[in-house]
Amino acid sequence: MSETPRTLAEELRTRPDSGLADLLRARPDLLNPVPGDLTQLATRAGTRASVVRAVERLDRFALQTAEALAVAPDPCPYETLLGLMAGDAGTGDAGTEDLAPGTATAVTAELPRALRTLRDQALVWGGDDRLRLVRTARELLAPGPAHPSPTGLGPTVAEATSGMSPGRLQEILATAGLAATHDPVTAVAALTGLFEDRTRMAALLGEAPGEARAVLDRLVWGPPYGAVTDRPAAHLQWLLDRGLLLPAGPRNVVLPREAALHLRAGRAHRFPEPLPPALAPTTERDPQLVDSAAAGQAFTALATVEELLKEWDLGGPGVLRAGGLSVRDLKRTAAALDVTEQTAAFWLELAYAAGLLASDGEADERYAPTPAAEDWRRLPAEERWTRLATAWLAATRTAGLVGTPDPKGRALSALGPNLDRSAAPEVRRRTLALLASLAPGTSVPAEAVLDRLRWERPLRDAAQAPAPAANSGTRTAPRHPNPATASASASPSDTDAARNAGAPAAPSATDDLRSRIARWTLAEAELLGITGRGALATHTRVLLEAGTEAAATGAEDPAARAASFLAPLLPEPLDHVLLQADLTAVAPGPLERPLADVLGVLADVESKGGATVYRFTPASVRRALDAGRSAAELRSFLAAHSRTPVPQPLAYLIDDVARRHGRLRVGAASAYVRCDDDALLTEILADRRAVALRLRRLAPTVLASAAPPEQLLEGLRAMGYAPAAESAEGDVLIARPDAYRTPPRTAPTPVPEGPPAPDTPLLEAAVRAIRAGDLAATAERKPATTPAPAPGALPRTTSAETLATMQAAVLTNATLWIGYVNADGAASQRVIAPVRVEGGFVTAYDHTADEVRTFPLHRITGVAELADETAS
Repeated sequence: MSETPRTLAEELRTRPDSGLADLLRARPDLLNPVPGDLTQLATRAGTRASVVRAVERLDRFALQTAEALAVAPDPCPYETLLGLMAGDAGTGDAGTEDLAPGTATAVTAELPRALRTLRDQALVWGGDDRLRLVRTARELLAPGPAHPSPTGLGPTVAEATSGMSPGRLQEILATAGLAATHDPVTAVAALTGLFEDRTRMAALLGEAPGEARAVLDRLVWGPPYGAVTDRPAAHLQWLLDRGLLLPAGPRNVVLPREAALHLRAGRAHRFPEPLPPALAPTTERDPQLVDSAAAGQAFTALATVEELLKEWDLGGPGVLRAGGLSVRDLKRTAAALDVTEQTAAFWLELAYAAGLLASDGEADERYAPTPAAEDWRRLPAEERWTRLATAWLAATRTAGLVGTPDPKGRALSALGPNLDRSAAPEVRRRTLALLASLAPGTSVPAEAVLDRLRWERPLRDAAQAPAPAANSGTRTAPRHPNPATASASASPSDTDAARNAGAPAAPSATDDLRSRIARWTLAEAELLGITGRGALATHTRVLLEAGTEAAATGAEDPAARAASFLAPLLPEPLDHVLLQADLTAVAPGPLERPLADVLGVLADVESKGGATVYRFTPASVRRALDAGRSAAELRSFLAAHSRTPVPQPLAYLIDDVARRHGRLRVGAASAYVRCDDDALLTEILADRRAVALRLRRLAPTVLASAAPPEQLLEGLRAMGYAPAAESAEGDVLIARPDAYRTPPRTAPTPVPEGPPAPDTPLLEAAVRAIRAGDLAATAERKPATTPAPAPGALPRTTSAETLATMQAAVLTNATLWIGYVNADGAASQRVIAPVRVEGGFVTAYDHTADEVRTFPLHRITGVAELADETAS
């Protein structure tokens, strides 16, 4: 093999195993299934789907380098590529006026890094004197009439004049001051040489009318296409006569690439971006202050999720037929949590991603907490937070999309389908990683983070803004924007609009999915306590180590370490409240779980904040009595958990409600009411508010109703009574607050973005298999007496020849090339070193699998010896 690779496969053969592993790690789609040899790997690396995926993951400068190679000669020397990226000492006015100082130096310094990135991903191969962009990438990035290049360049002179008559070519040469040629090929070469010669090109443009120069200035940075009328203006005719504008179809013209590069001072891009945008301006705060703020928000997040679970404890809202939560139920949940609807959607999706909420799967399907929610509630606060944070980091469901239209124009609903976005976990982790790269306690504006993310994963937008017509008789071209107007005194605003015509439109730069996910990430991280005052908290820095190879080899789980960092910052749960005479109780901090559960039944939350205020009402006390507690138990409970004596009004309230509680009993008739006090039943019958309950007396102490028991209970309670439900046996039914749970449910599985990232053992095994397969495919064979098999076919020998060759190889320690068909009928080529032949089997070291294997002789189709230097 020559030192200069002739194909991508040959270039891959020169790479070390670590280089192949890096390629497979960067492009995991090449690994499924494992290629049989390096030729298959190179072929797969050049497929359109794989190249598109690789190009989309390039940073902006690496992408600009690939775009420059797409418009460069093939192959392209490194010096030519450097000229396209950094420019040269050309005289084009448009090429140097807007290039920032120091950009050329930065391009020169960073170009080797960008080129190395393209080489590592097998998008570029060849030596520095013969750089080649893989064919599929060139087809994707090269300019064409239907897909303009991101560089804004048009076709070459040779491409633009491919259909032009020889006579017209000679006319252009004569007008441009060039000597006539004998054939079109030399004519195109002469015109190309003129445009590439800086001195002669500057002299030619010096003769151009001012209006013609204005047109060129409008077209130079793209789009290079425009439309003209049947009778172009004089300045346009001057450009057409000299080949500075060439026909590109009926009434369409194009600025040839060589002329545009002269006007650009040799640069392929107007704004090369060799360096990522800086994360600035920064705001520095005390790291302890940031951690405290994040811990406070983490505690609020836990309280909000617990309140959500409590709100749906007895069964949440129903599931829409198409899946998800209705708008009305989302508004009701937002009001209960005292947050906006978008924030409520985030908490719902977070609880769903953590496996705390799910649908019950019944005929009248509705949402409810899962059994896992009970286990989650019993965990310490710091562990509950890490469960939520890790679920959020890995979730592909994107709450920010709730309320936006789907492809059919219907609004996406919370907990509904079509909310998965596979890019969400990667964007979240990368956004937080950028914050982690700053010093502790340091924050930056959101736009700085978004600018860096856009540089790391630039989006290609082919939308072009139309420009004015070339003159009053010019019509807009069907595919291409028109060139600039003929007036030399074009306004600056028109010029700026033309210059920006090739750039992505402003909405696309800010409204693309990745940018929206990043914005949502920053907002959700603040809600969840991932960040505090815009800076990454210490416990989050530890949590981000989860899933990395460093964490996999560490001694302690990153989630456990993060919990240990967070625990001292969270407030300790309290075992007491402060009872007040106005029938309220003040909890000066978070309460222990048993106390919070009982108090949540006995009283209603009136206000939240640093302290929670509970209010005792007849309805709340009745709720506690319905749960099976007596008045004495309630008084004892309050006395044991209050730092102040039980106020007399509260004791009177409990006794009064308990005295009336249960005097009325409601059962199923459809429903009935019974009471030992017939006068009380007479009072109820006489009350006008009882008309809707349709009551009638069956006996002095029994009333019957056509309403169901639940409706009858609610109606009597609304009238001011305290009825109790009873069973068919006459026992009081106790209403438990945790009466409804879904069957066991698993958390939703994230939707991966492409193939999973391979781990190190898989990469090592894949590289060994590819190397062994390539050795079998390319090994030099000894001359054989039998006809050689066709390329790619298995060797063919008789059974006797196969056995004799195997036995001889055992004696001489030779390496053989065999054709083998396994039990499934799959044929393969292998390189083996036989060790033992007996009983119809050969035991040999299989270079393809890198292990010792046993092969049945009857499955070996043929055998051939390898050349000595190959075997060695």
